Amino acid sequence: MDGDQFYGAAYKGSKHYTQHEIKTANATGFGAAADDYMERGIDLNEQLIRNKPATFFFRMKGDAMKDAGIFDNDVLIVDRSLKLVSGKIIVAVLNGELMVRRYHKNFSSTFLVPENDRYKTINLGEFSDFMLWGVVCAVVRTL
Repeated sequence: MDGDQFYGAAYKGSKHYTQHEIKTANATGFGAAADDYMERGIDLNEQLIRNKPATFFFRMKGDAMKDAGIFDNDVLIVDRSLKLVSGKIIVAVLNGELMVRRYHKNFSSTFLVPENDRYKTINLGEFSDFMLWGVVCAVVRTL
């Protein structure tokens, strides 16, 4: 059994369907009445990801954003194509370290603000090595 190879058809068809896209029929040729009200399953990729090539998943480490509802071990969905706007939660690279903070910009300064009183606000004017990695667009938490 070691080394057994399984082959399939080279032609996979011209259409790709999921089970929910194909109507069902019974032996009489008529579909069940409930089939008219059947809904397609929820695809979290469709719901949470806007730009697939620019979207990445991060696992949150630490409690710097706990007051924003982001806790240790939550999965962050980060989109690198979203525009940086004041008030958004971002993943930033500061002196080679990744961190998750809320971005605030006023007339004269730019800040990375934690959502936990144990951490200090970071004034980006004091650092020369700052880079935006991406904007957090969703958080997934398992219970």
